[in-house]
Amino acid sequence: MKIDVKIIHIKTVNELNHYWTNEDFIQLLDRMNISDAASFKPEELREMLYMAITDFEPAEAAEIVLTYKLEDKLTAGQIQNIAHDMQEEKVAEQYADPSFHYDLFNINQLLYKAYKGKFPNTEASVIQMELATSDAEDINTEILTKALSQGLSERSIIQRLYEDQVMGRADFGDAAKIIWNFTAKDHNTYEIITSKYWIDKDDLEMSEYEANIQFFEEKD
Repeated sequence: MKIDVKIIHIKTVNELNHYWTNEDFIQLLDRMNISDAASFKPEELREMLYMAITDFEPAEAAEIVLTYKLEDKLTAGQIQNIAHDMQEEKVAEQYADPSFHYDLFNINQLLYKAYKGKFPNTEASVIQMELATSDAEDINTEILTKALSQGLSERSIIQRLYEDQVMGRADFGDAAKIIWNFTAKDHNTYEIITSKYWIDKDDLEMSEYEANIQFFEEKD
């Protein structure tokens, strides 16, 4: 599969506005013993949550937020370990299972802003790209990751960790964990959200190129 790729723009951000909702803020405030949060004005909820968070020790606040978001996916022990580790480490980049990086990024940044820097600052990349292909209806995270990776330098994390997957020599199930979200826009353009850890604009060597997408096939 051949795709003409044009990278229109890569922006680095430290917050994704669509992740947290007002209902999340209300539920978190309730877990932090603020029972009347539903009566607050919507524009006040985030600042009220920041104040409530800082009434707790950082590890304790982290555990509350992590439990709220991930208690159905991680054990209490795992959550406690992450709550302590994330004060010193960029767990949104270093946690062994990349399927958790998206949630950990957003949790980390909520705590980073509440504590005004006591947690490491992590960043995401928002990429605008145009793809010209006859199979646009088949675009998925694997194709997007492979198309992006072919414009990156050999020092990029994806190229170093996933060379066989990018080249089609192995299954690329982790592609769905690398690209957190993508949206089809007008005129064959796509907006991709991922971690700066995976795709850093400084690693981009080409902004326009032809990508040759190879898919892994199991041998009998």
